[in-house]
Amino acid sequence: MINFLKKLFGGGPDLKEIISRNAMIIDVRTPEEFRRGHVKGSVNIPLNSLHGNIKKLQKKKVPIITCCASGRRSGIAAKQLEQVGIEAYNGGPWTRVRGYF
Repeated sequence: MINFLKKLFGGGPDLKEIISRNAMIIDVRTPEEFRRGHVKGSVNIPLNSLHGNIKKLQKKKVPIITCCASGRRSGIAAKQLEQVGIEAYNGGPWTRVRGYF
């Protein structure tokens, strides 16, 4: 059960190690939420816009860490990216990911 929750809401991957591999941080919250605070250097691609950015993200060839407010949307986003062959990790809440910078 705990592993399931970690996978769903973040907390599983070693973010420090992934970040050291030049990972891209994608914040999948709305633009309004993003403006209120975000991880320095992160890119805002709202969850409902993610599908339209898949080809561009595939070309990056770097790991992607997704984040949002709670970890729910970022978990969905990471799963969508993994399904198209992108190395993606659910970072969970953006405030957690921010702690690594």
